[in-house]
Amino acid sequence: MIKCPECGAGFDVEEDELDEGESILCEECGRNFVVSSVDPFELEPEDDEDFDEELDEDFEEDEEDEDAEEEEEEEDEEWR
Repeated sequence: MIKCPECGAGFDVEEDELDEGESILCEECGRNFVVSSVDPFELEPEDDEDFDEELDEDFEEDEEDEDAEEEEEEEDEEWR
C-alpha cells in the first residue's frame, strides 16, 4: 500500500496501477503528489502554490478568530 509522504495516510491504489507523471491526491491532508519513479516507487509533492496559500489563509483566519475571542473575553471582564 502506498502511504502519503505528508501525513502517512494510505492511498486506495496499488503501485502497479500508477505510471510516472501521474498525479495522486491524498484525501486525508489534501496534498497532490506526482509519481516521480515507479522503480523504486516514489512520490513527490506536486508544485501547488494554491495549497500553500490555502494553508496560510486558514492560519490567518484562525489567528483572527482567536483575536476576536480574546477581545470578547476582555470586554466581558470589563463589564464585571
